[in-house]
Amino acid sequence: MKANRLAVPITVIGIAWLLDVPRRLGHVVITEQYLALMIGMAVLVGLVVAPLRGRWQVLDWLLGLAALASWLWLAWNYEVWLLDPVNRGPEKWVPALLAIVGVVEATRRHCGAVLAALALAFIAYGLFGTYAPGIFEAAEIAPARFLLYLYTDTNGIPGLVLGVGATQILGFIVFGAVLNAVGGSRILTDLAMAAMGHRRGGPAKVAILASSLFGTLSGSTVANVMSTGVVTIPMMKRSGFPARHAAAIEAVASNGGQIAPPVMGATAFVIAEFLQVSYAEVVMAALLPAVAYYLMLYLQVNRYAAVHRLEGAPRAELPPIGASLAKAWPLLLPLGVLIYFLFGLGYAPGKAALYSAFVSYALHVVTQPRKALSLSLLDEILRNAGIILIPVLLVCAIAGIIIGTINVTGLGFALTLALGGIAQLGGVLALLAVTALIAIILGVGMPTTGVYVVVSVLLAPALVKAGIGQMSAHLFIFYFGLLSMLTPPVAIASYAAASLAGSDMWRTGITGMRLAVVAYLIPFVFAFNPALLLAGTWLEIAVSCVSVAAAGVILAEVLAWRGAYGGGWRRVAMGAIALFIGASTAVFGPSTVAAMVATVAGIALVVVTKRITSAPAPVPPSGKDTSNPLEET
Repeated sequence: MKANRLAVPITVIGIAWLLDVPRRLGHVVITEQYLALMIGMAVLVGLVVAPLRGRWQVLDWLLGLAALASWLWLAWNYEVWLLDPVNRGPEKWVPALLAIVGVVEATRRHCGAVLAALALAFIAYGLFGTYAPGIFEAAEIAPARFLLYLYTDTNGIPGLVLGVGATQILGFIVFGAVLNAVGGSRILTDLAMAAMGHRRGGPAKVAILASSLFGTLSGSTVANVMSTGVVTIPMMKRSGFPARHAAAIEAVASNGGQIAPPVMGATAFVIAEFLQVSYAEVVMAALLPAVAYYLMLYLQVNRYAAVHRLEGAPRAELPPIGASLAKAWPLLLPLGVLIYFLFGLGYAPGKAALYSAFVSYALHVVTQPRKALSLSLLDEILRNAGIILIPVLLVCAIAGIIIGTINVTGLGFALTLALGGIAQLGGVLALLAVTALIAIILGVGMPTTGVYVVVSVLLAPALVKAGIGQMSAHLFIFYFGLLSMLTPPVAIASYAAASLAGSDMWRTGITGMRLAVVAYLIPFVFAFNPALLLAGTWLEIAVSCVSVAAAGVILAEVLAWRGAYGGGWRRVAMGAIALFIGASTAVFGPSTVAAMVATVAGIALVVVTKRITSAPAPVPPSGKDTSNPLEET
């Protein structure tokens, strides 16, 4: 706990930078100097709060202080070194080596060995890539020049991605820390229970609503699962949902929080910076796929509850909706302020989030002055925000290593050529499939932002060259990086939820994949049909939305229980028809006659089969679940 307090200065310095305090005090600080200070502190605190065992802890302090001193050395000399790029003496490259070693080791402890090993692999390529075969042969680079490029250049560690982490993402982390400290998770859960708890399958719908709302603020799937899942998973089990089904619903709902506007996860800010567009554009592009994600999840849960006659809780046992809304206004008002600053006034995302955090804290002072004005609450907010920020900054620094290596060696051009060959042989669909597979594999043990940065830098240029739009390409990569949280064998979100539910981890992961099936399919649709990202005429957008919605209704029925549409081959046929309808706008184009005919046919099928799907299926007396061959007893 005492070590955690070392994270407080990281938050304080970040807030001061967002509020432009140095300039107001008459000091000129270059952005790279600020970034060097932030990553240096993140490395020191990161090593100390995740220490080695026993007597080896002294090494944490030695390496942490050496790394901090190295980054401070860069900050102190940055202006002079800008005018002296030719000199690469040991007074430069020795601190560079210590700084990079500190970043990699701190990353290993906080973000896993996979990301640290990936960083070392890219460093090795930068040093020895000249011996690589074929098109992957890199130009020979002096070790001192390469280390200094990563250490000092704006295409290296103190570059674009770290800048996003230390400004935009920092503001939202502070906002989330304030909301957590004032009881945001509990307020959102109570509000969701009041709104959904009495409905059929109510506890599961509470989980969907609460996890989606809280997930947009937490920016971490696992943190979302552990925050809301402790309440929603036991509720779902008590109402009759099998343990692994309850865990999977929570995991899928929590994972969707990072793609749900208006406040998406940290990766959305990196996408905006990479594409040089406003955050609002990314949010608007992600809107319809996010709606499809949660609609599909809701429909499956609703149908499952209908089949098994899982009713909601009595209204008398739930919080009154009026009282819940009254308690929620100190939380909902700051969200309104955030949306106004972001989309109404066009403020930078980090500053808008920070102002919203101030509003939230001020409201807490008004409603609970004694608690809000205590130093312990303020310390908790600053400490928690700093601890959450540390792995974010480390991931951003590793991204700088990867981007810097790709730029200085020409690796990106070589990969574009190699992937271009895949596109020529197998077509764009094959290229997308390979990209999706790489994103899921790299996502094993890596944060979503790290997966996105690595895969987008390596593969997005090839997708764009193959004819995929830039926004479509980057969101495609984002989706599949996020799906690594749900895809076995290392489905971190599903396994975290399974631990709360006491269910089998592997079966929970498989159930989660089924519930999140739309997330595996819709990126392929919007890759070929950008109208789903609101990039098209109103007719194209409308046809795309209706076709996906109709396909989702049918597919949800098919996946929810074994007896759908009469079971057997009829169920399989309806599943195939649903996939065709959903993909029609991508195959034929959203404004074509064929796509419109498929969409109308989808609507007709939904209407005609409504009677079939409205009748609940009988549940065997044994209580065995026959809705799916993989379901638990």
